[in-house]
Amino acid sequence: MTARVLVLYYSRHGSVAALAEKIAHGVQQAGAEAWLRSIPGFNDRETTRHPPVTQAELTACDGLAFGSPVRFGNMAAEAKAFWDSTTACWLKGELINKAAGVFTSSGSLHGGNEANLLSMMLPLLHHGMVLMGVPYSEPELHKTQSGGTPYGPSHVSGLQQDNQLSVDEQRLALAFGKRLALLSASLKQQGFSD
Repeated sequence: MTARVLVLYYSRHGSVAALAEKIAHGVQQAGAEAWLRSIPGFNDRETTRHPPVTQAELTACDGLAFGSPVRFGNMAAEAKAFWDSTTACWLKGELINKAAGVFTSSGSLHGGNEANLLSMMLPLLHHGMVLMGVPYSEPELHKTQSGGTPYGPSHVSGLQQDNQLSVDEQRLALAFGKRLALLSASLKQQGFSD
């Protein structure tokens, strides 16, 4: 019984997309199926690396990794607008008991990564999802000098918008993807996320 994990993100400069790709790789390493999907921007000229998500994909997933850049300590408006469009899914309880976690990127070390990750959890909690983060058993969480939090993977791009992930950020994103895949499969196997 293979778990299907939706790695869903909005990314403007590529940092969040880079994290999403590493998380998806971790999902696959754990033997689950990774669906890498984007949230479209408000501007039609914005291009994305991955296809836009559909509501059907959201409701069919067994687990969800949700990513957005930091905008003044919160998720991007595009990501918020996506969740605002999921009322029908919420009314039907289609995400209840499915595993979920969040990831982000900011332009500076104190750019609001942790505040954003915590605020990104709110719609997932309203949908009844089972949240997870990154445990301190991951050695990179103790030594990272850039991104990485117990609330979820993160990246610090700096003012130059460098979307090259550090080694620690990459390892934390992979570990997060593996953990999410295993939790998603476990909940599915036990009948919690049918």
